[in-house]
Amino acid sequence: MKRSPVSPTVDFEQEGVQHGFLRLPHSRDDSAWGSISIPVTTIKGGEGPTVLLTGANHGDEYEGPIALFDLANRLKADEVTGRVIIVPAMNYPAFRSGTRTSPIDKGNLNRSFPGRPDGTITEKIADYFQRHLLPLADFVLDIHSGGKTLQFVPFAAAHRLADPKQEARCVAAMKAFAAPYSLMLREIDSVGMFDTAAEEMGKVFVSTELGGGGSASATTLAIARRGVRNLLVHAGVISAAPEHAASILLDMPSGDCYITCETTGLLEMCTDLGSPVHTGQVIARVHDIERTGTAPVEYRAARDGILAGRHFPGLIAVGDTLAVIAVPVP
Repeated sequence: MKRSPVSPTVDFEQEGVQHGFLRLPHSRDDSAWGSISIPVTTIKGGEGPTVLLTGANHGDEYEGPIALFDLANRLKADEVTGRVIIVPAMNYPAFRSGTRTSPIDKGNLNRSFPGRPDGTITEKIADYFQRHLLPLADFVLDIHSGGKTLQFVPFAAAHRLADPKQEARCVAAMKAFAAPYSLMLREIDSVGMFDTAAEEMGKVFVSTELGGGGSASATTLAIARRGVRNLLVHAGVISAAPEHAASILLDMPSGDCYITCETTGLLEMCTDLGSPVHTGQVIARVHDIERTGTAPVEYRAARDGILAGRHFPGLIAVGDTLAVIAVPVP
Protein backbone atom coordinates (compact mmCIF):
# COMPACT_ATOMS: atom_id res chain seq x y z
CA MET A 1 0.00 0.00 0.00
CA LYS A 2 1.29 3.45 -0.91
CA ARG A 3 2.16 6.03 1.69
CA SER A 4 -0.63 8.49 2.51
CA PRO A 5 -0.11 11.96 1.02
CA VAL A 6 -1.71 13.43 4.17
CA SER A 7 0.77 14.65 6.78
CA PRO A 8 -0.24 15.79 10.28
CA THR A 9 1.41 18.87 11.76
CA VAL A 10 0.73 17.49 15.25
CA ASP A 11 2.38 14.57 17.05
CA PHE A 12 -0.36 12.23 18.27
CA GLU A 13 1.99 10.70 20.86
CA GLN A 14 3.03 13.99 22.46
CA GLU A 15 1.64 15.00 25.83
CA GLY A 16 -0.37 18.20 26.12
CA VAL A 17 -2.59 20.15 23.74
CA GLN A 18 -1.67 20.64 20.10
CA HIS A 19 -3.62 22.45 17.40
CA GLY A 20 -2.63 21.88 13.81
CA PHE A 21 -3.66 20.43 10.48
CA LEU A 22 -3.96 17.29 8.44
CA ARG A 23 -2.22 18.65 5.37
CA LEU A 24 -3.12 17.22 1.97
CA PRO A 25 -1.30 18.60 -1.10
CA HIS A 26 -3.73 19.87 -3.72
CA SER A 27 -2.42 21.63 -6.81
CA ARG A 28 -5.10 23.77 -8.39
CA ASP A 29 -5.65 26.87 -10.51
CA ASP A 30 -5.51 29.32 -7.60
CA SER A 31 -2.61 27.64 -5.75
CA ALA A 32 -0.17 25.59 -7.82
CA TRP A 33 1.67 24.24 -4.77
CA GLY A 34 -1.29 24.45 -2.43
CA SER A 35 -2.77 22.09 0.12
CA ILE A 36 -6.01 21.35 1.92
CA SER A 37 -5.43 21.99 5.63
CA ILE A 38 -7.96 20.09 7.76
CA PRO A 39 -7.97 21.46 11.34
CA VAL A 40 -7.09 18.89 14.02
CA THR A 41 -6.52 19.02 17.77
CA THR A 42 -4.93 16.33 19.89
CA ILE A 43 -5.07 16.42 23.69
CA LYS A 44 -3.05 13.83 25.59
CA GLY A 45 -2.79 13.40 29.33
CA GLY A 46 -1.06 10.19 30.31
CA GLU A 47 -2.15 6.63 29.69
CA GLY A 48 -5.74 5.80 28.88
CA PRO A 49 -8.16 5.21 26.02
CA THR A 50 -8.26 7.28 22.83
CA VAL A 51 -11.48 8.93 21.68
CA LEU A 52 -11.73 10.17 18.08
CA LEU A 53 -14.35 12.93 17.67
CA THR A 54 -15.41 13.97 14.17
CA GLY A 55 -17.85 16.36 12.55
CA ALA A 56 -18.77 17.53 9.02
CA ASN A 57 -18.30 14.11 7.49
CA HIS A 58 -20.93 15.80 5.35
CA GLY A 59 -20.20 19.47 4.87
CA ASP A 60 -23.71 20.87 5.40
CA GLU A 61 -24.15 19.48 8.93
CA TYR A 62 -23.17 21.93 11.66
CA GLU A 63 -23.81 20.64 15.18
CA GLY A 64 -20.61 18.58 15.05
CA PRO A 65 -18.28 21.35 13.86
CA ILE A 66 -19.64 23.89 16.34
CA ALA A 67 -19.45 21.53 19.31
CA LEU A 68 -16.00 20.25 18.37
CA PHE A 69 -14.34 23.58 17.49
CA ASP A 70 -15.62 24.74 20.88
CA LEU A 71 -14.32 21.64 22.69
CA ALA A 72 -10.90 22.04 21.04
CA ASN A 73 -10.69 25.53 22.52
CA ARG A 74 -11.72 24.49 26.03
CA LEU A 75 -10.44 21.01 26.86
CA LYS A 76 -7.15 20.97 28.81
CA ALA A 77 -4.56 18.21 29.04
CA ASP A 78 -4.85 18.03 32.84
CA GLU A 79 -8.55 17.15 32.41
CA VAL A 80 -7.71 14.17 30.20
CA THR A 81 -6.63 10.65 31.09
CA GLY A 82 -5.72 9.20 27.73
CA ARG A 83 -6.11 11.00 24.43
CA VAL A 84 -8.75 12.96 22.56
CA ILE A 85 -8.35 13.55 18.81
CA ILE A 86 -10.72 16.20 17.45
CA VAL A 87 -11.40 16.72 13.73
CA PRO A 88 -14.32 19.18 13.58
CA ALA A 89 -14.63 19.05 9.78
CA MET A 90 -13.57 15.74 8.21
CA ASN A 91 -14.58 16.61 4.66
CA TYR A 92 -13.08 20.07 4.87
CA PRO A 93 -13.66 21.06 1.23
CA ALA A 94 -17.36 20.19 1.58
CA PHE A 95 -17.54 22.03 4.89
CA ARG A 96 -16.03 25.18 3.39
CA SER A 97 -18.53 25.10 0.52
CA GLY A 98 -21.53 24.24 2.70
CA THR A 99 -22.33 21.17 0.64
CA ARG A 100 -22.86 17.51 1.48
CA THR A 101 -20.16 16.37 -0.93
CA SER A 102 -16.80 17.77 -1.93
CA PRO A 103 -16.83 20.61 -4.48
CA ILE A 104 -13.50 19.29 -5.80
CA ASP A 105 -14.45 15.75 -6.83
CA LYS A 106 -18.11 15.47 -5.72
CA GLY A 107 -16.97 12.78 -3.30
CA ASN A 108 -19.25 11.71 -0.45
CA LEU A 109 -16.71 10.99 2.30
CA ASN A 110 -19.15 8.75 4.15
CA ARG A 111 -19.40 6.47 1.11
CA SER A 112 -15.66 6.49 0.27
CA PHE A 113 -14.07 4.17 2.83
CA PRO A 114 -11.57 2.54 2.90
CA GLY A 115 -10.33 5.14 0.43
CA ARG A 116 -7.15 5.19 -1.63
CA PRO A 117 -3.86 7.04 -1.07
CA ASP A 118 -3.60 7.62 -4.83
CA GLY A 119 -7.30 8.32 -5.44
CA THR A 120 -9.42 11.44 -5.50
CA ILE A 121 -9.16 14.10 -2.80
CA THR A 122 -12.07 12.50 -0.91
CA GLU A 123 -10.56 9.02 -1.21
CA LYS A 124 -7.23 10.32 0.10
CA ILE A 125 -8.96 11.78 3.18
CA ALA A 126 -10.83 8.50 3.76
CA ASP A 127 -7.61 6.52 3.40
CA TYR A 128 -5.86 8.65 6.04
CA PHE A 129 -8.67 8.12 8.54
CA GLN A 130 -8.82 4.40 7.69
CA ARG A 131 -5.11 3.65 8.03
CA HIS A 132 -3.84 6.28 10.45
CA LEU A 133 -6.54 7.70 12.74
CA LEU A 134 -8.99 4.83 13.27
CA PRO A 135 -6.23 2.44 14.42
CA LEU A 136 -5.38 4.91 17.23
CA ALA A 137 -8.95 5.05 18.54
CA ASP A 138 -10.83 2.97 21.10
CA PHE A 139 -14.03 5.05 20.83
CA VAL A 140 -15.28 6.96 17.79
CA LEU A 141 -18.06 9.56 17.77
CA ASP A 142 -19.10 10.88 14.36
CA ILE A 143 -21.63 13.71 14.73
CA HIS A 144 -24.19 14.02 11.93
CA SER A 145 -27.40 15.94 11.37
CA GLY A 146 -29.73 15.93 8.40
CA GLY A 147 -27.99 18.53 6.28
CA LYS A 148 -29.96 20.55 3.78
CA THR A 149 -32.21 17.74 2.57
CA LEU A 150 -33.27 15.83 5.69
CA GLN A 151 -34.55 16.54 9.18
CA PHE A 152 -34.62 14.17 12.17
CA VAL A 153 -35.68 13.93 15.75
CA PRO A 154 -32.35 14.31 17.62
CA PHE A 155 -30.88 10.87 18.15
CA ALA A 156 -27.66 9.01 18.85
CA ALA A 157 -27.29 5.75 16.95
CA ALA A 158 -25.68 2.34 17.04
CA HIS A 159 -25.95 -0.60 14.64
CA ARG A 160 -26.67 -4.30 14.83
CA LEU A 161 -23.30 -6.05 14.68
CA ALA A 162 -22.16 -9.63 14.18
CA ASP A 163 -20.24 -9.51 17.46
CA PRO A 164 -22.79 -9.20 20.31
CA LYS A 165 -20.14 -8.00 22.78
CA GLN A 166 -19.01 -5.21 20.46
CA GLU A 167 -22.65 -4.29 19.78
CA ALA A 168 -23.30 -4.10 23.53
CA ARG A 169 -20.34 -1.73 23.96
CA CYS A 170 -21.62 0.48 21.15
CA VAL A 171 -25.15 0.49 22.61
CA ALA A 172 -23.80 1.43 26.04
CA ALA A 173 -21.89 4.35 24.51
CA MET A 174 -24.95 5.41 22.50
CA LYS A 175 -27.06 5.46 25.68
CA ALA A 176 -24.32 7.35 27.55
CA PHE A 177 -24.53 10.12 24.92
CA ALA A 178 -28.05 10.75 26.29
CA ALA A 179 -29.70 12.23 23.21
CA PRO A 180 -33.48 12.61 23.43
CA TYR A 181 -33.71 9.46 21.29
CA SER A 182 -31.35 6.45 21.02
CA LEU A 183 -31.83 4.54 17.76
CA MET A 184 -30.70 1.12 16.57
CA LEU A 185 -30.21 2.43 13.06
CA ARG A 186 -30.84 0.33 9.96
CA GLU A 187 -28.82 1.92 7.15
CA ILE A 188 -30.11 1.98 3.57
CA ASP A 189 -26.59 1.03 2.43
CA SER A 190 -23.60 0.71 4.75
CA VAL A 191 -20.97 0.10 2.05
CA GLY A 192 -18.15 2.65 2.17
CA MET A 193 -19.28 4.27 5.41
CA PHE A 194 -16.96 5.57 8.14
CA ASP A 195 -19.26 3.71 10.54
CA THR A 196 -18.57 0.39 8.83
CA ALA A 197 -14.82 1.01 8.68
CA ALA A 198 -14.68 1.69 12.43
CA GLU A 199 -16.96 -1.19 13.37
CA GLU A 200 -15.01 -3.66 11.23
CA MET A 201 -11.91 -2.70 13.25
CA GLY A 202 -13.76 -3.55 16.46
CA LYS A 203 -14.09 0.04 17.64
CA VAL A 204 -16.87 1.39 19.83
CA PHE A 205 -18.70 3.58 17.33
CA VAL A 206 -21.55 6.05 17.89
CA SER A 207 -23.18 8.24 15.29
CA THR A 208 -25.90 10.87 15.56
CA GLU A 209 -28.55 12.73 13.61
CA LEU A 210 -29.24 15.89 15.58
CA GLY A 211 -31.63 17.91 13.44
CA GLY A 212 -31.27 19.04 9.86
CA GLY A 213 -32.26 21.64 7.33
CA GLY A 214 -28.68 22.82 6.81
CA SER A 215 -28.39 24.76 10.06
CA ALA A 216 -28.12 24.23 13.81
CA SER A 217 -30.30 25.35 16.72
CA ALA A 218 -29.51 26.18 20.32
CA THR A 219 -31.39 23.01 21.32
CA THR A 220 -29.48 20.65 19.03
CA LEU A 221 -26.14 22.27 19.92
CA ALA A 222 -26.86 21.74 23.61
CA ILE A 223 -27.55 18.06 22.86
CA ALA A 224 -24.28 17.77 20.93
CA ARG A 225 -22.19 19.43 23.65
CA ARG A 226 -23.75 17.35 26.41
CA GLY A 227 -23.38 14.16 24.39
CA VAL A 228 -19.71 14.72 23.60
CA ARG A 229 -18.94 15.36 27.27
CA ASN A 230 -20.96 12.33 28.36
CA LEU A 231 -19.14 10.09 25.89
CA LEU A 232 -15.75 11.27 27.17
CA VAL A 233 -16.91 10.48 30.71
CA HIS A 234 -18.21 7.08 29.61
CA ALA A 235 -14.88 6.28 27.92
CA GLY A 236 -13.01 7.18 31.11
CA VAL A 237 -11.07 9.98 29.42
CA ILE A 238 -12.42 12.73 31.66
CA SER A 239 -13.38 12.31 35.29
CA ALA A 240 -16.77 13.86 35.98
CA ALA A 241 -20.36 12.94 36.60
CA PRO A 242 -22.35 12.40 33.38
CA GLU A 243 -25.19 14.79 32.64
CA HIS A 244 -28.21 12.53 32.64
CA ALA A 245 -31.16 13.14 30.34
CA ALA A 246 -34.17 11.06 29.40
CA SER A 247 -33.76 9.11 26.15
CA ILE A 248 -36.37 7.09 24.27
CA LEU A 249 -34.98 3.88 22.79
CA LEU A 250 -36.00 3.28 19.18
CA ASP A 251 -35.52 0.44 16.71
CA MET A 252 -35.86 0.00 12.95
CA PRO A 253 -36.88 -3.66 12.62
CA SER A 254 -37.09 -3.82 8.83
CA GLY A 255 -36.65 -1.93 5.59
CA ASP A 256 -40.28 -0.78 5.58
CA CYS A 257 -39.26 1.84 8.14
CA TYR A 258 -38.16 3.85 5.10
CA ILE A 259 -40.74 5.47 2.84
CA THR A 260 -39.27 6.28 -0.58
CA CYS A 261 -40.88 8.82 -2.87
CA GLU A 262 -42.11 7.51 -6.23
CA THR A 263 -43.33 10.83 -7.65
CA THR A 264 -41.88 14.28 -8.21
CA GLY A 265 -43.62 17.37 -6.92
CA LEU A 266 -44.55 19.49 -3.92
CA LEU A 267 -44.24 17.78 -0.52
CA GLU A 268 -47.03 18.14 2.04
CA MET A 269 -46.12 16.50 5.35
CA CYS A 270 -49.24 15.34 7.18
CA THR A 271 -47.57 14.67 10.54
CA ASP A 272 -44.67 16.22 12.41
CA LEU A 273 -41.39 14.77 13.62
CA GLY A 274 -41.72 12.82 16.86
CA SER A 275 -45.44 12.24 16.39
CA PRO A 276 -46.89 8.74 16.67
CA VAL A 277 -47.98 7.11 13.40
CA HIS A 278 -50.03 4.00 12.69
CA THR A 279 -50.08 1.42 9.94
CA GLY A 280 -51.97 2.81 6.95
CA GLN A 281 -51.88 6.40 8.19
CA VAL A 282 -51.22 9.06 5.53
CA ILE A 283 -47.76 10.43 6.31
CA ALA A 284 -47.44 12.80 3.37
CA ARG A 285 -48.89 13.87 0.05
CA VAL A 286 -46.99 14.87 -3.06
CA HIS A 287 -48.74 17.36 -5.32
CA ASP A 288 -48.29 17.57 -9.08
CA ILE A 289 -46.64 20.91 -9.88
CA GLU A 290 -46.99 20.63 -13.66
CA ARG A 291 -50.76 21.16 -13.76
CA THR A 292 -53.81 21.84 -11.60
CA GLY A 293 -56.71 19.44 -11.26
CA THR A 294 -54.54 16.40 -10.40
CA ALA A 295 -55.06 14.62 -7.08
CA PRO A 296 -51.94 14.38 -4.88
CA VAL A 297 -50.25 11.03 -4.35
CA GLU A 298 -50.59 9.78 -0.76
CA TYR A 299 -47.82 7.99 1.14
CA ARG A 300 -48.81 5.78 4.07
CA ALA A 301 -47.01 4.24 7.02
CA ALA A 302 -46.30 0.52 6.70
CA ARG A 303 -46.01 0.08 10.47
CA ASP A 304 -46.77 1.66 13.82
CA GLY A 305 -44.07 3.89 15.30
CA ILE A 306 -43.02 7.52 15.37
CA LEU A 307 -41.94 9.83 12.57
CA ALA A 308 -38.18 9.94 13.15
CA GLY A 309 -37.06 11.57 9.91
CA ARG A 310 -38.39 13.40 6.88
CA HIS A 311 -37.38 15.00 3.61
CA PHE A 312 -36.75 18.66 4.34
CA PRO A 313 -37.08 20.83 1.21
CA GLY A 314 -40.54 21.63 -0.09
CA LEU A 315 -39.92 19.94 -3.44
CA ILE A 316 -39.24 16.21 -3.67
CA ALA A 317 -38.23 13.84 -6.46
CA VAL A 318 -38.54 10.17 -7.35
CA GLY A 319 -36.09 8.14 -5.26
CA ASP A 320 -35.79 10.61 -2.37
CA THR A 321 -36.32 9.27 1.14
CA LEU A 322 -39.62 10.86 2.11
CA ALA A 323 -39.90 9.66 5.71
CA VAL A 324 -38.31 7.40 8.30
CA ILE A 325 -40.41 5.57 10.88
CA ALA A 326 -38.82 4.17 14.03
CA VAL A 327 -40.43 1.93 16.64
CA PRO A 328 -40.25 2.74 20.38
CA VAL A 329 -38.77 -0.12 22.40
CA PRO A 330 -40.70 -0.83 25.63
